[in-house]
Amino acid sequence: MLEQESIANHTHSKTTGLPRKRFYRARAHSNPLSDSHFPVPASPAQFDCALHYPQFFPPNKTNGSQKIEFADIGCGFGGLLISLSVLFPDKLMIGMELRDKVTEYVKERVLALRVSNPGQYENVSVVRTNSMKYIPNYFEKGQLTKMFFLFPDPHFKEKNHRRRVISPHLLDEYAYVLRVGGIIYTITDVEELGVWMNACLDGHPLFEAVSESELEADPVVELLSSATEEGQKVARNEGQTFRAVYRRIAASR
Repeated sequence: MLEQESIANHTHSKTTGLPRKRFYRARAHSNPLSDSHFPVPASPAQFDCALHYPQFFPPNKTNGSQKIEFADIGCGFGGLLISLSVLFPDKLMIGMELRDKVTEYVKERVLALRVSNPGQYENVSVVRTNSMKYIPNYFEKGQLTKMFFLFPDPHFKEKNHRRRVISPHLLDEYAYVLRVGGIIYTITDVEELGVWMNACLDGHPLFEAVSESELEADPVVELLSSATEEGQKVARNEGQTFRAVYRRIAASR
């Protein structure tokens, strides 16, 4: 027991109670085509929201009908989620991350923030999963209003382009879980990947580019480059970013 307490004291800051990233470091990216051993719900109905958002789904209450609306795909250390949680306190949101250590860090971060800020951050959670394989297992048709793909793995080699998280095939799945009017946000500091993601979205019949005037009025857009560790690193190095933001539209008849 004392040994466990000693580990906890080292992995969490004594001043803030937040977990320390250096104890949760992992490889920058994981192979999205490999299988990992983690539980996956058989269907969205099997996903236990009460476990992730207990304040929104209190026991012995029948009003637990609220659904997750925001999904951060490859959420990393959760910087975007934490910022979005404050901006949209009434929206349920979840991060989807393949790396086990990184997922554990986000879990600990959210729990620590809930303890130190009573009543806040109750709407955010994280799950370890492979979103390229299991998106339909978590979300119903038209359930989401926002999806985020921030600084994804570029998979530079042409033979690995099939591993990219934005592709014509995967956009079909994203269009399925996004309701009409829902938004996909993407950003990268790799120009070639930026061109790729823009071309994939532009060529898909169920997405249209969001106008610059709308982007300027959207408070989420600024967070794309400032809320994450990757975005902050690009800014420090005075790097360039390439953004593609598209809206889900109805199918033409």
